[in-house]
Amino acid sequence: MSAIAGIHNFTGEPVSPEAGSGLMDGLSHYKADRTGTWTGGSTFFGCRIQWVTPESEREELPRASVSRGLAITADAILDNRDELLEQFAIEPAKRASVPDSELILLAYEKWGDDSPAWLAGDFAYMIWDAQRQRLFGARDHSGKRTLYYHWNGEQFAFSTLIRPLLALPGVEKRLNEEWLAEYLAITGMIDTADSSLTVYRGIGQIPPAHALVCAGGRITLTEYVRLEAGEALKLGSDAEYEEAFREMVGAAVRSRLRSRRLVGAQLSGGLDSGTVASFAALGLREDGRTLETFSFVPVEDFADWTPRHLMANEKAFMQATASLYPNMQTHFLDFAGSNPLTVIDFWLELMEMPYKFFENSYWMKGLFEEAGNREIGVLYNGARGNYTISWGPALDYYSLILRRLQLIRFIRELGAYSRNMGVSRSRVLSVVGARAFPALQSLSRSAAAAKPAVEFPLWIHPEFAARTGAFERIAAHGFAATGNSTLAAADAIEARAKHFACNSLWNSSGTSFTKLSLRYGVHSCDPTNDLRVIRFCLSLPLDQFVRDGAGRSLVRRSTRGILADEVRLNQRTRGIQAADWLHRTLPVWRECAAEMEAMCASPIMREYVNTDALRRGLERFREAPEEKDAFDPELRLLMRSLIVYRFLQKNF
Repeated sequence: MSAIAGIHNFTGEPVSPEAGSGLMDGLSHYKADRTGTWTGGSTFFGCRIQWVTPESEREELPRASVSRGLAITADAILDNRDELLEQFAIEPAKRASVPDSELILLAYEKWGDDSPAWLAGDFAYMIWDAQRQRLFGARDHSGKRTLYYHWNGEQFAFSTLIRPLLALPGVEKRLNEEWLAEYLAITGMIDTADSSLTVYRGIGQIPPAHALVCAGGRITLTEYVRLEAGEALKLGSDAEYEEAFREMVGAAVRSRLRSRRLVGAQLSGGLDSGTVASFAALGLREDGRTLETFSFVPVEDFADWTPRHLMANEKAFMQATASLYPNMQTHFLDFAGSNPLTVIDFWLELMEMPYKFFENSYWMKGLFEEAGNREIGVLYNGARGNYTISWGPALDYYSLILRRLQLIRFIRELGAYSRNMGVSRSRVLSVVGARAFPALQSLSRSAAAAKPAVEFPLWIHPEFAARTGAFERIAAHGFAATGNSTLAAADAIEARAKHFACNSLWNSSGTSFTKLSLRYGVHSCDPTNDLRVIRFCLSLPLDQFVRDGAGRSLVRRSTRGILADEVRLNQRTRGIQAADWLHRTLPVWRECAAEMEAMCASPIMREYVNTDALRRGLERFREAPEEKDAFDPELRLLMRSLIVYRFLQKNF
């Protein structure tokens, strides 16, 4: 885990010492166990490395080999080391001393531009190939590590952070209106549809799952991997699928346990984090080690206003998970005194751009800060589990088998689901029927009476949208251009396929995890996002994911005896994090509303943002909102806009 930077002058001129030191100075406010630089004529590479894995303590970065004509600087933790060491026939006695950067170089020598596809883990790196006179770099498949660059046709400069690039001579700090237009046009949690953009003109980034080549006076970005369903895995029984699941997920968790410091996990009451934490506790138990779990809970005086099927405080489920593992040490944290307003400036400084996750911002910061204070080196999460290990939307699957007229299976599943969920068959049938046969939906009394989905207000100023072609641009990437802007899909099955085909979906979380790791020295890792786990899950028959009236069936069945039954079998309640964000903010709402008034009057905001929508929202919520309004779209619009307003004020 590192912060890296570099410059190459394609004119052949040496890189000035001032330019190299200037880049490294821009990374110096983050902690590092070792700092290294390398200069080779017209190339400068730098690295500030944080020791996470045992092999990282012995890793010299940057590293160069004159005989091979290669130099590398890397921010990388590879999770398929064993496979790569076998592939390169490295003697067992020498394997522990081989750093990840050497494995990356060996992969480049063997597979060339296709080499990133052979790597599993979190990485961003740059290689100078002297023989071919070119730079080659790559970013991991979901963008868990960032890599920004500036290119003026003669000089290529790159960095883990944006700020050092803005300090280079000749680089102007200018707003990238294309980035901002996409950011405002997409009302979902995604930043932009085009993940090569940044908020600053002249600064690009390598998108997730892409490799970059800079040579011959131009830059080429190439997608090196696309995750999609391949050949179906056919096993003989449910028990075999469950055993394969345990082997695959267990291996993904174990491959990330090699921390030279303590190991932690973000633990909620759900299937994904509970499964990951349980497998991690099992792996650590073999070595007599402890897993430290970190869980967010609401403040004590919060009264849960959420409906019965939602739960704001999942502490009972977290305790049930921990009760199975004596080596699991729990930490329940409420971060009293913190709220989304108190951390806006922190996040803007850290992210170097606006962000949308304000509801979770205060506890995310708090969790990493606490983990860092407790000397955690690796912090597990299960962020991508909804699309991998715990995927299985029952109602969408039922609509599929109904369309296929698999009536016996459908009737059996309908009855089981009705019993499990405690709802009538007729109600389930009306919902499934509407999904299976949308053309008949208008004939359904229940569908006609149903309330329309609440849509996020139009955020972008219409004239700004038209000038930049924002809606056409996001539509070209598969995003719905109106309402709740997400990937357009007919059902959850199509949505899952598009999820893995769209590399911009995880760019924002990758940015936050990279920069949190640098700030607090804690590496965030997600075994549910492991390439091998993703490919395994995509290869499974759909009926493994929905079975006997239970969605997410495979993970429930496979974790019997591993995950607490209270969590494993729960289908009726779902945790909702940060339901208390507004409760925390209400004591300072008057000051917040005053800043929102100034925001609505700001000339720069009026140019980019639909201030008519902001004023309507402010009119509703000028006086203190009710706590149950926490997820009201107009209130969320105001809070997100406040973040954009502060960013623009501070930087432009």
